[in-house]
Amino acid sequence: MRLKSKPKFDARVLLATVAQGRTSKGYLKGQPIFSQGDRADAVFFIQSGKVKVTVLSQQGKQAVIALLGPGDFFGEGCLGGQPLRMATATAMTESGIARVAKPTMVRLLHRDAAFSEVFTTYLLSRNIRMEEDLVDQLFNSSERRLARILLLLANFGKEGRPETVVPKISQETLAEMVGTTRSRISHFMNKFRKLGFVAYNGGLEVHSSLLHVVLHD
Repeated sequence: MRLKSKPKFDARVLLATVAQGRTSKGYLKGQPIFSQGDRADAVFFIQSGKVKVTVLSQQGKQAVIALLGPGDFFGEGCLGGQPLRMATATAMTESGIARVAKPTMVRLLHRDAAFSEVFTTYLLSRNIRMEEDLVDQLFNSSERRLARILLLLANFGKEGRPETVVPKISQETLAEMVGTTRSRISHFMNKFRKLGFVAYNGGLEVHSSLLHVVLHD
């Protein structure tokens, strides 16, 4: 006898029932959701679209630290006592974003065990990803870092079917994520295309054969 699987918890459903302390807003492509140095007083949840999270150094150098999509949270640093935003979040496409005030988020985490479990699991997964990114930055070449980022953007290794990268990711953004120059990104992307690892058909298609770059020296 096969046991029925436990229904997957959907944070969207719970957040939709929150009457006070939650607002939803649409953002245009390129519109900031919050900026580095703003007051940190809420957690955000992506209902639709894509969001880019960047940091800017005192020397004016910008780095992309995350590309997020539907179902992702961001801005959770306020729950740990972070008074000001340490990064800037910008809509990469037209996006629907739910804003949950910090006191409301704290009540949800204490009140709903299922939501608390989902949120905690999300934070742990994000922490693991950040550790992997750090190792990648320290020990791998720019070419391998680019290959890994493209595979992650296409959902390889995640639940669900790998997909064409949407939205179109600029080479400038990829360079900020990899930590190299745009010219190097252009060189590697041309190489990947000639080898059949990626293709441009109305969007950037990432093929599983790109794993060869990540798994072999």
